[in-house]
Amino acid sequence: MSSPLLEVKDLQVTVGEEQKVLLDGLNLTVNPGETHVLMGHNGAGKSTLMSALMGDPRYTVTRGSIVFRGQDVTHESADVRAKLGMFLSFQTPEEIPGITLENFLRTAQGAITGKPVKVFAFRKELAQQMEALGMDPSYAERYLNVGFSGGEKKKSEILQLLMLKPKLALLDETDSGLDVDAVKTVAQGVRAYHNEENALLIITHNAKILEGLKVDFVHVLDDARIVRTGDGSLVNEIIEEGFHALKEDEAK
Repeated sequence: MSSPLLEVKDLQVTVGEEQKVLLDGLNLTVNPGETHVLMGHNGAGKSTLMSALMGDPRYTVTRGSIVFRGQDVTHESADVRAKLGMFLSFQTPEEIPGITLENFLRTAQGAITGKPVKVFAFRKELAQQMEALGMDPSYAERYLNVGFSGGEKKKSEILQLLMLKPKLALLDETDSGLDVDAVKTVAQGVRAYHNEENALLIITHNAKILEGLKVDFVHVLDDARIVRTGDGSLVNEIIEEGFHALKEDEAK
């Protein structure tokens, strides 16, 4: 059996000078080939976990550890984690003036592989992936996310996922604010990325993005930690009955 891709042990995360605790005693193991879904009410700590895993400097790990691909990255910067193969798709992607989408992807790919990018092959793959996502080719020459619609920003995130081929994709509500067709396109991109050598950790409130994926584990966050873990059926149970039903079940 292969080693875990990600191991999170007894993680405590705080924010600000007052060290407000946002996550406390959280444990999570993700293996290659797996799809994990993270659910919980607003403010439960889902996005905080994603940001802490990626090394967001706004958050401080005050206890526990994050081990990725066998390397302790608990206090490493985001670029170190990215080069190791960790990727975060933002709920609200940032606009970055001055650098085109193509140049951003070429630079990122070169930084990750440590090798010069072969321009012809890169552009050929970029065109293919943009076509698959229904993106206008002209977007490659536009500044990253500047003037993009909400849907195009999310497609841009999935394009980055497909081009950079990370080992672990952290998708923070990538489907939020999208119409039905856009969600289908994003879901297709996620399916095209996923294989037995990488893994997905997805925050969602909508089962549509999970269509075609085998969900191995669903984790429910509450009170700053994971309070329940189940299989894929837990997604529909939560969507249909809400989180209060889970608490009622636990109280029985």
